[in-house]
Amino acid sequence: MKKEFREGIRDGIPIGLGYLAVSFSLGVAAKSAGLTAFQGFAVSLLNNASAGEYAGFTVIAANASYLEMVLMTLIANARYLLMSCALSQKFAPDTPLRHRLMVGYDVTDEIFGITIARQGVLEPYYTYGAIVVAAPCWAVGTALGVTAGNLLPLRVVSALSVALFGMFLAVIIPPARKDPVVAGLVMISFLASLAASRLPYISRLSGGTRTIILTVAISAAAAAFFPAREEAAV
Repeated sequence: MKKEFREGIRDGIPIGLGYLAVSFSLGVAAKSAGLTAFQGFAVSLLNNASAGEYAGFTVIAANASYLEMVLMTLIANARYLLMSCALSQKFAPDTPLRHRLMVGYDVTDEIFGITIARQGVLEPYYTYGAIVVAAPCWAVGTALGVTAGNLLPLRVVSALSVALFGMFLAVIIPPARKDPVVAGLVMISFLASLAASRLPYISRLSGGTRTIILTVAISAAAAAFFPAREEAAV
């Protein structure tokens, strides 16, 4: 457990540093919605999801109802349901429910990426190690954005979000280099995402909804044409 936890901390450090920069711009949105630094910190610590939080802050700024808040964040964060289903298949059958719930608390895109890429059965303490680093950095970055975000030019704040793309590349490049099928699927995903953002009708859908559609379609096609061997799928 200690070894897995230390490895999770090691892999979570670059994610945490990226979160610290990316969530700074989120703090600016929180301040615009009237939240204090402490409130922004609490929101990000309990709801570590950029799209969901942006949607939530937009609803708060519009003084909308709680029902609208629930529906908006549910749609924005729906892709995490797919990620949770994928992670649940990697747990040992006798994994206690408390560990499944704790891992589900912080299923972000980046933590999901490093967790699902690990070989063999999923050890919850690895994910805990990554969460211990990443979640506080996300919350602290939001608080800093609320406090000092308006002191920086808008272009500088927007540029901080580039760190998010760097984190994604760090997650997908290693497995893509090892497996040409994964590399091909990554490229197909990039092109399909670009096409979906330009095509009529589907481009009108939210980013989260487009992600769910593409994830299901591409993963289903990959499973049909490139099925994993039973021993490699554990």
